[in-house]
Amino acid sequence: MKSALDLAAARRSGTPISMVTCYDYCSARIVAASAIDCILVGDSLAMVMHGHKTTINADLDMMCLHVAAVRRGAPDRLLIADMPFLAHRKGLKAAVDAVDRLMKAGAQAVKIEGAGDTVQTIRHIVASGVPVMGHLGLTPQSIHQLGGYRVQGRGQEDGREIVQEARRLQEAGCFALVLEVVPSNLAAEVTRTLEIPTIGIGAGPGTTGQVLVLNDLLGLQPDFQPHFLRTYLDGFDLIRGALDRYDHDVKAGDFPSPEESYT
Repeated sequence: MKSALDLAAARRSGTPISMVTCYDYCSARIVAASAIDCILVGDSLAMVMHGHKTTINADLDMMCLHVAAVRRGAPDRLLIADMPFLAHRKGLKAAVDAVDRLMKAGAQAVKIEGAGDTVQTIRHIVASGVPVMGHLGLTPQSIHQLGGYRVQGRGQEDGREIVQEARRLQEAGCFALVLEVVPSNLAAEVTRTLEIPTIGIGAGPGTTGQVLVLNDLLGLQPDFQPHFLRTYLDGFDLIRGALDRYDHDVKAGDFPSPEESYT
């Protein structure tokens, strides 16, 4: 996929959408060589790449640095960038300036968490010619307000509110919507209600597409095992094993060999 319009076409044709979150040039090159449809440069990079406990530590400079690296690694793939913590809450000018920097770093769209009065900001950004992806359910930037990483929308009233907010985001011009850690039946209801694609993470099979963090699906963080995660590789142990073999060869005097040395 090369643009936000391709996601809409996938929704119309009933074709499921695959998205991964990645943060660096090397990883982006691998994704670009795969069948994956699109890339999210998420503010989760504060945790995965920089070791922070929440996404709140991701700032605009950090986001732009990683967006630029991923764009260089995947020049032809649809790339969405997260608006970092409070970037869209500091006034309209600050929000537009943040979008401007992310787009110039290489993003083709931005993702903004939440609804409420943020809808007006989203409407303005969309009217300015920038595709916006919404994000409802578990919104990690609001983790302190939510009281932890918990399933959202389980109660009837909470579920109804998510459906209503999803409609408002669509009306504001969002081209797609991420639904994170919500009950499967609620995610399916939101998907049926909307015309735009929904991308689920911990939201069951009833969404238009799915997103996982590349490092997670490759098994590079064995201590992170949320209920919704499926790993496709034992990456941590495979890489550790390679490093141990290298260490052994160095200490045994087997590396470098004469064939790997210059004369």
